[in-house]
Amino acid sequence: MHYTRDVETFLIPRIGQLILGNLTARQLNTAFARLAVTRNRSGQPQTACTLQHVHTTLRAALNAAVREGLIVDNPARRVELPARERPHAVVWTEARVAEWEATGERPAVAVWTAAQLASFLDYVRGDSLYALWWLIALRGLRRGEAAGLRWADVDLHEGQLSVVRQRTTAGYDVHEGPPKSAASRRTVALDRHTVRVLRQHRTRQQEQRTRRVGAGKVCHDSGYVFTGPDGLPLHPGYLTQRLRILVDRAGLPPIRLHDLRHGAATLAHAAGADMKTIQDQLGHATIRLTADVYTTVLPATAREAAEATAAFLLAAGKPGAEVKQQIDRSRDPERGRPATEPGPEPDRGRVGPGGR
Repeated sequence: MHYTRDVETFLIPRIGQLILGNLTARQLNTAFARLAVTRNRSGQPQTACTLQHVHTTLRAALNAAVREGLIVDNPARRVELPARERPHAVVWTEARVAEWEATGERPAVAVWTAAQLASFLDYVRGDSLYALWWLIALRGLRRGEAAGLRWADVDLHEGQLSVVRQRTTAGYDVHEGPPKSAASRRTVALDRHTVRVLRQHRTRQQEQRTRRVGAGKVCHDSGYVFTGPDGLPLHPGYLTQRLRILVDRAGLPPIRLHDLRHGAATLAHAAGADMKTIQDQLGHATIRLTADVYTTVLPATAREAAEATAAFLLAAGKPGAEVKQQIDRSRDPERGRPATEPGPEPDRGRVGPGGR
């Protein structure tokens, strides 16, 4: 599925006219550089994931050509994909909301404040996918991971779920396979409220299946956590469209489904989670990615840090503050006396109550 799209949409228009035996890494680097500045169907620049997919497809095709003796070397091995700067998530502050309402322009990646997210979750409480919105917003699952989640991978007794598959799209076709990377295969801890939300979702799902079967309608017991009325797993694209509709109806500033994942990291960071914990929660291969992209500090948290910094400086500037700090540093932390003052000499003639 990815193969057909990559060949017909990206490769043939850019290198289809070149002679296979004369193909060079320079030509391929030029082709990928030109591809990187094009835009996808949503009007956004081609993603790093798309470029990687195309490159993988090309390498596989040229490897086959090497095996068949058509070429002696695979020039795709020396292709360097164009580096793309990852956009940083920004928060929908009142000022940004006002600008968006006035101009219609929005940041590339934006997350809600905690109050905005709480408002959204309250608005969609009666939606059949409420548990999915909650799970992505609080625990940071990717769209494909949520769409591919099965009840067999959820342990409500232990309060955890395992990410072992995802449902992705190529055009409208759906492909189900392993997670995005080795790091994406992970166990995600669930808090008590999330467990309660999932239990309620499972009960409603079972009740709906019973009603449909009782009415003589088809309802598959597919085992997926999030399904349509017929019990079959949902198309990932439907989740994106559904969220867009709900956000618009809720009267909130726009976010993408993936922005809910950004927000989950931001909330965890604001709540005090360390970077390694957030990395493991999101399934990132490196902690640098987590720190650079996913941990925008919420305004309230940043304000608290600013207040603490100012208070520290003001306290240090008070008369006598520096002298007091020097005295504190010079004192023995265990006995509370100056560190230079000698303590009592140990009695070397005794080793215990009974002496030697």
